[in-house]
Amino acid sequence: MTTTAQRSRFETDLDLWDEAVLLNPYPHYKMLRDLGPAAYLTKYDMWILTRYDQVKNALDDWETFSSARGGGIGFNPIINEAWKGSTLNTDPPQHAAPRKVFDDALRPRFIRKSLSDIEARADVVVDQLMARGSFDGVLDFARDLPMHIVMDLIGWPEHGREKMLDWAEGAFNAAGPQNQRMLDSLPKVQAAFEYLQEVAKEDDLLPGSFGRIIYEAANRGELPRENVPIMLAGYLNAALDTTINAVGSLLMLFAQNPDQWALVHEDPSLVPAAFLEGVRLESPAQLFSRVTTREVDLGEGVVIPADSRVVHSYAAANRDERHYPDPDRFDVRRNPTDNLAFDYGTHACPGRALATMEAQALFTALAKRAKTIQLTGEPTRVVNNITRGLSTLPVQIS
Repeated sequence: MTTTAQRSRFETDLDLWDEAVLLNPYPHYKMLRDLGPAAYLTKYDMWILTRYDQVKNALDDWETFSSARGGGIGFNPIINEAWKGSTLNTDPPQHAAPRKVFDDALRPRFIRKSLSDIEARADVVVDQLMARGSFDGVLDFARDLPMHIVMDLIGWPEHGREKMLDWAEGAFNAAGPQNQRMLDSLPKVQAAFEYLQEVAKEDDLLPGSFGRIIYEAANRGELPRENVPIMLAGYLNAALDTTINAVGSLLMLFAQNPDQWALVHEDPSLVPAAFLEGVRLESPAQLFSRVTTREVDLGEGVVIPADSRVVHSYAAANRDERHYPDPDRFDVRRNPTDNLAFDYGTHACPGRALATMEAQALFTALAKRAKTIQLTGEPTRVVNNITRGLSTLPVQIS
């Protein structure tokens, strides 16, 4: 068992959810990595993993780092209760049934049926933006495919689509500790669930769509019918907010690193590697948590007690200099296929294939047309307890 004296070597009073930290987290992540294989956040009575190997091992060991224990992966009991029954807040074997529904709908073979639609829409979007020259990289570029193609894949009725982004951002804010951002987001979470229960009913969703697949699984008794709204909400949150953040951040990285865009423009086959490098550097979901089922000895004197909430930071791990040489550099030739931005192991993101397909379609279309990407103003960020993304990105392409 870790004594107070032993733990003090790894303690920090850093407020991980302070606005200034959220806006520029990377120096703080390095400080935490340098403290040890884990650090203890005194303000929140939590441990945090920030090194690549420790984060990956924890994500792969659900029996020790549980997503169900302690209520769930969120940082407050309200959101964990709201997410009860979702794939996020369950461990095997309970995790298997809802996960199978996601995998059935989102397996690459199924999603590839929509590839031609995704690529056609990407071509239209980029052609329109090339004609304009200047635009907002978030509103006009990153949001388009998720708000159109993805909504259609779910079979979503037109009514309510305009509110989804705000609700998704609110859901991630609601997953944080009990700060003002978390409290302010609760009405959005409530509104989203009311919509899902009252408006997005089985007959409103297109046959063959992801939404109908969830209802059909419930009709067959493969998952509780009362879990349908939370599963729809989980898909919407991940498919919208994090994908938009990933695409917007990559566009910003290209604007900030014109030499890297020149490489991709000359060779669009680099787009897949560039996307992986983008989510490594600017992980759309920065962190979540799990709870230990036993005492865990991580070495270097760090022993995490049983029943401890442990933050795992995808973003910090993805910039770990122990794993990635020169980790803060954007290098489209790095091809970090082992990055942890999409989680790992049992809870690896089921929507990864769709998000990747959208991003690759957009940037391939852009690479074939635009020689340059330039910032025309200062990007602004959304401050969120869980995710990292932009609210505006003024750019010019030619």
